[in-house]
Order: sequence, then structure tokens, then C-alpha cells
Amino acid sequence: MTEKLPLLIDTDPGVDDALALLMAFDAPHHEVVALTIAAGNVGLTHTVANALKLCEVAEVDVPVFAGCDAPLLHSAPDASYVHGRDGFGDICYPPATREVEAEHATQAMIRLSHEHAGRLVVCMLGPLTNLAVALKLDPTLPQRVGRMVVMGGAVTGQGNTTPMAEFNIGFDPEAAHIVFEAFAAAGVPVEVADWEAVVRHGFLHTEVDRWLQADHPRARFYDAISRKTREWSAGLRGAHWHAADALAMALLVAPEGAVLRERRPLRVELIGTESRGATVVDWGRRSGRADNADILMTYDQTAFEALIRKALRAG
Repeated sequence: MTEKLPLLIDTDPGVDDALALLMAFDAPHHEVVALTIAAGNVGLTHTVANALKLCEVAEVDVPVFAGCDAPLLHSAPDASYVHGRDGFGDICYPPATREVEAEHATQAMIRLSHEHAGRLVVCMLGPLTNLAVALKLDPTLPQRVGRMVVMGGAVTGQGNTTPMAEFNIGFDPEAAHIVFEAFAAAGVPVEVADWEAVVRHGFLHTEVDRWLQADHPRARFYDAISRKTREWSAGLRGAHWHAADALAMALLVAPEGAVLRERRPLRVELIGTESRGATVVDWGRRSGRADNADILMTYDQTAFEALIRKALRAG
């Protein structure tokens, strides 16, 4: 049997992060070696606590490392109006008994890139602040990454927080710029599951409700923490619910489910009243820049839903 690939997940839990993490814990070909935590959906104190609690619920022993508590340069609003003030639906869950590691997330990233050089898989589910800082500390880091997956962006400018920007990139555009440029320079393509792909891969609320009736601790916990988010989504977006980070994780753990991808040059816009944080894709390759992004366009919906049901233990 082939040895599992080491997987480092940078995340800001967050309800959709939680679902993606449950999927990762089940991955047959990957072993989660670390969760590095950033501020994003809510503040760092909450995102760290949520990561620790989810590991406890899932009964997995994965080290959790606290990272950056703010964007590199400019403050940004969180998404507590979606996820709840604590990021997990304000259900007042009992805190996890285990504690966060002493090592800073950025140092853990660098260390693990050396320990697993050439094999490390990196998955970015939140703002890219931690990785940007790690790259400033060690610019050679991309050369040791075997695969890089990012949930972020809006590849034709249809954002979900501003007219053109998606939340993760818009929260810290400077960090995203550093990351995409560094991996481009190293010749490592960034696999991108953007917000627009997420919208094309929603689930009927009635189906999600049915999955969450499963008699298992995972399903019960996820039902509780996601209820506020699902109610918010139903009121705003109608019949379908969307789990952004879950789509990125599906691409990572089961890439065979990707039906259509497009490789193109991508850069992050840092200025502009309406365009700051936009992921500008050169669809016509007019810039002469190298293709640095492998963009997910379509994923097998049946396979995607099966991965989610498995993660929730919903059959």
C-alpha cells in the first residue's frame, strides 16, 4: 500500500471549514499532519478553539498551531454574520480539553515543509496570511511543496463580499498576492476552487437536512454548528446551500472527480475602489505571463455529495 501523503491544512473554522476538515480526516490517500489556524471567518481565539473542538468531536489527534490574528496590512471585516460570533453557530459548545501547540503556525509550516520535502500537500481554506508570512521567512518553501490547493477567488469577478472579491482573498489581498507570485516563481501551479465554482456545486437544503439527521456525533455536531448558517443561506440564496471549503477539499482528496479544469495566468489586484482583492484571470493569455493557476470549473456532483455524506457519517 502506498504511503499516505502528508497534508497541512491552513484554516479559519468557520462552518464550511469544519465540513472540509471532516472530509480530510477521512482521506484514504492523505494524512493530516497539522492544522495551522488564521483569523478570517472570525477572530483567532475562536478559530483556534473551533479547530481544537472539531478534532475532539472527530476523535483525531492532529496538532493545531495558532497563526496570524490579522491581515498583513489592512484590517478587514470578518464573516461572523454568516458563521455566528464564535464561528460555530454560537451553540456554546464545551471547550475542547486539549490545547493548542506552542509553535507558531508559520514556523510549523516551514518545519513541516522540510520534514516532508517534495511530498507535502498544502491546502489553504482561509485567508493566506500565515503562508505569506512563512514565505517571507523562507522564500524557498514552495520548492518543497508537492501540491498546493486554495479555496479562494472569483475568476470572472463575481465576488461574494465585494463586487469582485471573494472573502478569503479579499480579507488579505497582499498575502494572496505574495503566495500566488511565490508559487508561480517556483513553477508550482496553484489549484484553485473559487467561489463561482462553489455556486455551481450547491446542495438542496432539503437534502442537507436529511443528511444531518444521521445518528452520529459528527452529523449531530455539524447540524448544530451549521444551523444558523444554513438559515441565513436559505433566506439569501434560495433552495441551495453552498459549502465552499468542502469543494476545495473534494478537489484535493479525490481529484479524479474534477470534470473540467482550466490553466491560466492569475494575479491578485491590490488597488481599486471596486477591484481590490479581485483574482484577475488572463483568460485570453494576453499578458504573456505563465499559467500559474489550475482552476476548477466543474466537479462530479454525485461524487462530491458522496464525500460529504461520508464525512458526516450520513450513509
